[in-house]
Amino acid sequence: MMRFYLLVDFGSTFTKLTAVDLTNETILATAKAVTTVETDIAEGYHKALGLLYKKIGKEIVFAKKIACSSAAGGLKMVAIGLIEELTTEAAKRVCLGAGAKVEMVFNHHLNQYEIRRIEEKAIDIVLLAGGTDGGNREAVIHNAKALSEANLKVPIVYAGNKDAIDEVTEIFKTHNKKFYVCENVMPRLNILNVNSAKEQIKAIFVENIIDAKGIRKIESTIDKVILPTPNAVLMAAELLANGFDEEKGLGDLMLVDIGGATTDVYSIADGYPKRSNVVMSGLQEPYAKRTVEGDLGMRYSTLGIIDQMTDSEKAHWQKRQIDVALEAQKRRDNVDFLPESAHDFSVEIIFASKCVDAAVSRHVGTLKSVYTPLGMMYNQIGKDLTQTKTIIGTGGAIIHAKDPSEILKNAATKTEKLDELRPLSPNYYIDELYILSAMGLLSIDEPEIALRIMKKQLIAITGEHDNELAK
Repeated sequence: MMRFYLLVDFGSTFTKLTAVDLTNETILATAKAVTTVETDIAEGYHKALGLLYKKIGKEIVFAKKIACSSAAGGLKMVAIGLIEELTTEAAKRVCLGAGAKVEMVFNHHLNQYEIRRIEEKAIDIVLLAGGTDGGNREAVIHNAKALSEANLKVPIVYAGNKDAIDEVTEIFKTHNKKFYVCENVMPRLNILNVNSAKEQIKAIFVENIIDAKGIRKIESTIDKVILPTPNAVLMAAELLANGFDEEKGLGDLMLVDIGGATTDVYSIADGYPKRSNVVMSGLQEPYAKRTVEGDLGMRYSTLGIIDQMTDSEKAHWQKRQIDVALEAQKRRDNVDFLPESAHDFSVEIIFASKCVDAAVSRHVGTLKSVYTPLGMMYNQIGKDLTQTKTIIGTGGAIIHAKDPSEILKNAATKTEKLDELRPLSPNYYIDELYILSAMGLLSIDEPEIALRIMKKQLIAITGEHDNELAK
């Protein structure tokens, strides 16, 4: 008996559908239509479904329909901690790992100006952290009071010093705030503990956020909206790296997703030092890591790309009759812009390449030399991804490029940035059908099938590796 799943991604711009034949472990078809969350999200869904049936050639019955969503701005959060490089950074990483977009980050004691900024921003969840267990209590108690007295109707997740839980609970209860208590995101210095808060954020997303964004009513048509889209992608990447049961994974990998507003980078690797003269320094890195660069995007954030270019880079392109500042402004003013001419496609490659370069630069670890009595040593801050052999590209700018490898090669080691721990000699693949979020959803019920489909569908864009995934 044939079994079919429908995987849905309600994106900020497009609603994307993927129909999967579980019996034959194949993708039947994909389709997309403009997301209509501002009116009725079901409109865009049904339009995409009609296109999907047209591609398949008939209407079919799905055993299950499940969805993820980044519509209406996705999951937007505020991260609050004590010390910027420690608990604040830990809180930020929890938000990103849960699939959120971190709109604001604060540390130390919140003041009234910062509280007003939080009140004025369209935030979905506030994550309050601070202090290791048994450490500073005063700051998180101060911040809990400030948040409790603010005009905030959104859930607050407390994941700070466990010794302050009683006081924080009493403060939020007294002011009738909706709050949740989780394990400390940094119970000991430089040690991350992300799962408790991450799972709570996902639960809040399912219980509350999709209601606020008008997505709940679609559940009369599909079974459930269960994850923020970036979290589904992270799950797919982790499955692809680790494998499942006897189906082998690919090992350490990096995924780069260039969108209109952000560039997301994912890495699945422990990132530990690879040399004996290197010592880890700073905050522990998550095995499955996601970073989001809100100033690097192909439409809404093109001006941020220009900010990353040096004067010599701008002059270089100017000599080739490409005014990058003018081109960036044109795309920012017309976010529906589609490249048509050879000139347009050249500019798209320039901008996408810069997005990859800058975003990966911020994602990977770095080395800093230190002179010691034993000779030269190095402190590693962040992940060492030098031995990562797989880089996967997704997002329209990469998928529709005539030569995607020209864009993705900007993730690899650069001679001018040897202190950055980028992949040395990776193989490049593209998610041509936009299936990663769908496979993340499918992996909840059928991880082995999801893994095999990904290995079949990802396209090698360097000739010598054409059949590597299918082995």
